[in-house]
Amino acid sequence: MPVAAPIQALLDAASGAGVPALRDQPLDEARRNAIEFVHAGEGPKRPVARVEDRQLDTTAGPLAARVYTPVETTEPLPVVAFFHGGGWVIMGIDTHDGICRRLADASGAIVVSVEYRLAPEHRYPAALDDCFAATQWLAEHAAEVGGDPTRLAVAGDSAGGNLAATVALRARVNGPRLAAQLLVYPVCDAARDTDSYRDNSEGYLLTERDMAWFWDCYLGPEGDPADPFASPSRAADLAGLPPALVVTAEYDPLRDEGEAYARHLDGFDVPVELHRFDGMIHGFLGMEQLVPDADEAMARAGTFLRATLAV
Repeated sequence: MPVAAPIQALLDAASGAGVPALRDQPLDEARRNAIEFVHAGEGPKRPVARVEDRQLDTTAGPLAARVYTPVETTEPLPVVAFFHGGGWVIMGIDTHDGICRRLADASGAIVVSVEYRLAPEHRYPAALDDCFAATQWLAEHAAEVGGDPTRLAVAGDSAGGNLAATVALRARVNGPRLAAQLLVYPVCDAARDTDSYRDNSEGYLLTERDMAWFWDCYLGPEGDPADPFASPSRAADLAGLPPALVVTAEYDPLRDEGEAYARHLDGFDVPVELHRFDGMIHGFLGMEQLVPDADEAMARAGTFLRATLAV
């Protein structure tokens, strides 16, 4: 199906504005522009019972985080460690505030959004180390945020989906035990050689050129694109990973690698749900002001987490 009309209008406006490609912008400007673009598609802030900014004193050092509690209760709630997208380079907990509010509301779980270190100032594996350390902290200190450490999930979108998947891979060996992984249009492979990369390389917000720049920033000249903790699709064995929900978008360069990762998980008998949203582009989850598919995808995420975390 064609790109949804409201999103096509947004793409046309962005094209007409003549904004340079990400790699051609000064880094601080690219980060500011990303914030403005996110806010253009967001709806009103979803109310939740409590939002708290705090510091997690992790093994990787102190990490800023934002904790979203969906309801007031004396009972411990499930916990979702959330890792924001932005190519490991741009965005942060502020750009994903709206998504995390909606996810807490939809899932009934406490959502903890982690401010991990960004590339290129901090290359791989800094972001993974931060996200894994935050997940370990939550397993050990869940009660401090009102959570139940036995009902812990990881989640993220785009590069955050990559981090959620790779945290799950690392946790399989080193703990903690995870109950679920929510991967929204995840980055899964540095190769960038799929049909969706060729078909959607330009004109749909995220471009092949953007992704090449993101990978360059993240891995640097010394990084190995075949490292499974950078490219989880390269992992030889996925057995024992937690159940997964993978969400993809039709007009997204990352579509095929996300769907291939879902099939890879299924091949090792990991329970997995895959939902492609036709007519959508990368980043649509945060565009609830524009398309109902954003709320449908969030509802599916909430249903999945409620089931796997037994909310």
